[in-house]
Amino acid sequence: MHDQLASLYPHHLATVRERADKALALGGFDHLLVAAGTPLRKFLDDQDYPFVVSPQFKHWLPLAGAPGSWIAYTPGAKPKLVFVQPRDYWHVVPEAPHGYWVEHFDIVIVRSAAEAIAQLPAGKRAVIAPACPGIDGVEIDNPQQVLDYLHWHRSYKTPYELALMREASRIGTRAHRAAENAFRAGESEFGIHMAYLAAARQIDAELPYASIVALNEHGAVLHYTHFDRTPPERSRSFLIDAGASAAGYASDITRTHAAPDAWEFQALIDSVDAAQQGFVARVRAGQSYPELHIHAHHVLAGVLREHGFFRMSAESAVESGVSSAFFPHGLGHPIGLQVHDVAGFQQNEGGGTIARPDGHPYLRMTRALEPGMVVTIEPGLYFIDMLLAELRDKPFAGDIDWTRIDHFRQYGGIRIEDDVVCTDGAPENLTRDAFALS
Repeated sequence: MHDQLASLYPHHLATVRERADKALALGGFDHLLVAAGTPLRKFLDDQDYPFVVSPQFKHWLPLAGAPGSWIAYTPGAKPKLVFVQPRDYWHVVPEAPHGYWVEHFDIVIVRSAAEAIAQLPAGKRAVIAPACPGIDGVEIDNPQQVLDYLHWHRSYKTPYELALMREASRIGTRAHRAAENAFRAGESEFGIHMAYLAAARQIDAELPYASIVALNEHGAVLHYTHFDRTPPERSRSFLIDAGASAAGYASDITRTHAAPDAWEFQALIDSVDAAQQGFVARVRAGQSYPELHIHAHHVLAGVLREHGFFRMSAESAVESGVSSAFFPHGLGHPIGLQVHDVAGFQQNEGGGTIARPDGHPYLRMTRALEPGMVVTIEPGLYFIDMLLAELRDKPFAGDIDWTRIDHFRQYGGIRIEDDVVCTDGAPENLTRDAFALS
């Protein structure tokens, strides 16, 4: 893996520099300054939240644990890393930079945030930084024209980035295997989560997002992060939405499992899985993501009809909003340096917004797919009391088999999610490929 990254990184950095050159020219800037950021302080406390590096910083180099550090880039010059290595005996001091990427930077090691700021070039500077402690003396402007250009082009992953995303998928699928085994062994949600962390060899703060580990009815809570410590009397179903990180790049994977005797729920999982693979096959250049999302609603409505949950046609279920009660979120989102990556709604490299289709407020991407983009495909079917209650008062309520729905409430819901690369030809399914190797 190290040799592969070493061979791919120079091209990646050249691409990042070229994009920075064009973004700075648009705004008439001389320099680009990118802050790693610093930890946020807990309210009324003397402790910090776990440090999360700025995505713009880790786009340049694989350095996720360098609070207070900066990248300073001037077009035509070698990029400079101002690396903060404080004198500190309370915490682990960051190691001096090393690895396949260091030869591509001028590296200056300083002892404080103030010393770091003194190393930054003067002139007309585009400063990309969060509003966080430790950067007094630098005017943070986050120029929109620069950000729009950089965000737009971050949608197109370099071969180096795709290599890291494949690695994040391999780590995530390995941990998913361990989580499924823990479910089959009768563990609690907390126990399953611990098995996941152990297999991933990452702590919660290192994961790209808070894991969703839901047994039985909890699968109907879309962002369930409670972790019951005691196993249920009977584990009927298991939904896990959990990813992993590789040098700052994320995987985002969801699987749903049924107990051996829950054959009816397994049959529904199988139908959603088949539908999901059909959606993945449509991740092709030129495909409108909103149109793919609407297509998913029609297919999933057909699944619900096939499994006897209602008698209306799939078209009527979508038009009346019935399908949205069972599938209330979007089909997926861009993914990369961030789990919900940037520019999903952007009109072009100059900014702008492409609106969501009416009636689909939670869709996280409205662009057409292009080679180099990576998106999640994550259809779901859920039995959510609040949303189903709203259907009972509708004129079409008589077309719904409420007895069957009530029976399926015990399983919570189904979501199946893969990370998929749009290419010049057939899509690359990072998740399924990684499961095949795990």
